[in-house]
Amino acid sequence: MKTPAVVFALMLAAALANAQPHHAPHWSYEGATGPEHWGDLSPDYAACKTGREQSPIDIAHPVAADLPAIDFHYSASPLKVIDNGHTVQVNYAPGSYISVSGKRYELVQFHFHHPSEEKIEGKASDLVIHLVHKDTEGRLAVVAVLFREGASNRAIKTLVEHLPRSKEKEMTAEQAIDAADLLPASRKYFGFAGSLTTPPCTEGVTWFVLRTPATLSKSELGTLAALYPHNARPVQPLNGRAVKAEK
Repeated sequence: MKTPAVVFALMLAAALANAQPHHAPHWSYEGATGPEHWGDLSPDYAACKTGREQSPIDIAHPVAADLPAIDFHYSASPLKVIDNGHTVQVNYAPGSYISVSGKRYELVQFHFHHPSEEKIEGKASDLVIHLVHKDTEGRLAVVAVLFREGASNRAIKTLVEHLPRSKEKEMTAEQAIDAADLLPASRKYFGFAGSLTTPPCTEGVTWFVLRTPATLSKSELGTLAALYPHNARPVQPLNGRAVKAEK
């Protein structure tokens, strides 16, 4: 029979164990914790393995359609940036949003992948920026802007000049950044249903991949590529999904 002191010690140990913060399993883009293993790292990541509408995809033979235009309402935001160990992310101030068929999605953050996760007819771009939006019910919409090497981009130049010196700690700069500077002149897009491209790979995400690439300079691309030489998930099966192209 356990003495009261032993019982108390066991109860205290259990309480302390339950009080420990829950840390998500480590994942990466290569090796034993790479994309092909994400679904096995945690039950929370099951969709990475079993999901039927996973992102990114290779956009090939899309169907031309009368899709609603994306109305962009972006304004400058104080630069709040974090290197989260997987990419560099800019957390955006409230007030900027997109509107599609009268539905409003607030811009929450944007980040980059190198090379682009999305492919067009089997070919990746040099880099992609994912602008992540959320509606009032918590549903996500992502605008993907593909980039190729060329002229400098004002927003990316600002980001490169204010990169965090350490990981997993948000840095606030006096400089502002405007997500509108990331957008190409043409806003026509490919639309499809997809998921987050990182664990937990949650589905139900609306994707808008802009058809016209934007540009960034060789030095801007080189700086971001040096930070993350390859942080792109491989393309996923369509599983019968329709991919539409705005006429």
